[in-house]
Order: sequence, then structure tokens, then C-alpha cells
Amino acid sequence: QLQLVESGGGSVQAGDSLRLTCAASGGTFSTYLMGWFRQVPGKEREFVASINWTGGSTYYANSVRGRFTISRDNAQNTVDLQMNSLKPEDTAVYSCAANTNPYYSGSYFNPDLYRIWGQGTQVTVSS
Repeated sequence: QLQLVESGGGSVQAGDSLRLTCAASGGTFSTYLMGWFRQVPGKEREFVASINWTGGSTYYANSVRGRFTISRDNAQNTVDLQMNSLKPEDTAVYSCAANTNPYYSGSYFNPDLYRIWGQGTQVTVSS
């Protein structure tokens, strides 16, 4: 069974950077579409970014495009989210997720398509 553990969250000032890492164990990580989502209490989970199984295709929410970069290392079973120029509105719990259909190439932004989730890591950006 695939398990995901996030790390790298914290409290920063607006304009700072953070790098989140999601470490996977079990399963066949290298065949899965991976995504990062975020959630603020009282609001729905929001798509942030995703990356296909090869790492050759990446997708971003409009709100983070140009500031965030998703990447993966299939040899290390990790997926990272580099977050630059952080804004207070980026404050949320960030979770990584896996679509465990091997070599999946369909829709990438719907959280219902991701079967396995990490526990999340808090990112707080102060103005």
C-alpha cells in the first residue's frame, strides 16, 4: 500500500520561499500521477499542481503558475513543490496525493481522482 509523507512546511514572510517534499513508500510510485493540493479551514480542497508519471508534463493552478514548480524523482520516490514569492493567500495545509492508476493521463485537477493522500503540512505566510 502506497504511503505519502509531506515535509517542509513552516511559517515565512511574504516574498519568501519554501520547498515541500512528499516521500512515498510502497506501491509503484514511478507509474503514478502525483498532485499537490491545499486547503484552508472552511473551504474546499484546492488543486495546486500535478506532475505525470514521467515528470514530462506538469500542470498548475492559475494562482500559483510562475511562482511554484512541481518536480519528481522516481529513483528517490519523491515529489517536490518549490514555492517562491509566497503570498499570505498561499497560507493553507498542503497535501500531496497519488492517482494510483498506472500511467494515468486524464484529468489532473479533480481531487476525487487521487486515491492516496498524505497527512498534510502547514504553510503560513505572513504579510
